Amino acid sequence: MCNACYVDEATKNKIIAYNAEFHKCTKSPYGKDDEIGMLHMIDAQSRSSIISCTDASKVFDLSVDHFIGMPGWFGAGDQPYQIWMTHTPQGEIVANTMNASPEANQLVAYSGDAISMYTHCGTHIDTFNHFGYDGEIFNGFTAKDHLGSRVWQKCGPEKHPPILARGVLLDVAAMHGVDTLPASHAIGKADIEACLKKQGTVLKPGDVVLLRTGQMLLWPDMSFTKNTPGLNREGAEYLAKNGAIMIGADNLTLEQTPSAHALNFFPVHTYLLAEAGVPILEMAQLEEIAAEKLYEFAFFGACIKLRGATGAPMRPVVMPLN
Repeated sequence: MCNACYVDEATKNKIIAYNAEFHKCTKSPYGKDDEIGMLHMIDAQSRSSIISCTDASKVFDLSVDHFIGMPGWFGAGDQPYQIWMTHTPQGEIVANTMNASPEANQLVAYSGDAISMYTHCGTHIDTFNHFGYDGEIFNGFTAKDHLGSRVWQKCGPEKHPPILARGVLLDVAAMHGVDTLPASHAIGKADIEACLKKQGTVLKPGDVVLLRTGQMLLWPDMSFTKNTPGLNREGAEYLAKNGAIMIGADNLTLEQTPSAHALNFFPVHTYLLAEAGVPILEMAQLEEIAAEKLYEFAFFGACIKLRGATGAPMRPVVMPLN
């Protein structure tokens, strides 16, 4: 029995990956103004369907905390997570930034803070403007015409709808009988099909697909960031062509690192974002649902609407299905 779904011709017309050409940015079948790609498969009917069969008695949080010293993608010199106080109760008594009376500052214990971080810290989504080819991103938008001095004018996370969809966990580490996959292990078609068969899981168009490598067992040690086991392009194509609307994992990069491609240092990112129109979720905490063997669930998540950003924090949660 084939555990991946059968994709009929009508559905293929909605799946962007079937229009993809190698190392070329795909023009969206959803129109020249499309900025959300496969998320178009979320509609009133699909939302109502998943909500109607959700068991809300138990909720699993898939996000990690943000904290100083947390692991993250800093290989290109980007800003690690920082937080600092901007107001403290004692500081307000001394500085009186609110121009209040001493008695008021004594009574009102005012605290405030600020953060600075790379937009790809912690559990987050990658948007289509994160990676492309030759100065172009998904659907033909270009750096020349659509990138301003600060941010992209196209494909930012503010365009993403809240994601309410069927979710599927592929516990690839468990399928191999290990807690954590070996360093730089490539998850391709064979691993995915074997995992589907072992779990008795079926992929359906419109799914959010989450891959467990076991890397979260290393969190928050910095070894989490090195030589990640993860998806390769073959595996990404398999999931995209089966209609995944978002693909995520419990590791730093979703994909295998270092890259096995001589020229492309992030072949899965470029394929999913620029060719297949599939956004990415990274650093998802999947240990709890893996322990429960919760392979099919209702997925709910919304990213912070950082206008024009290449990524944004997300706090996804999942619930069992009735």
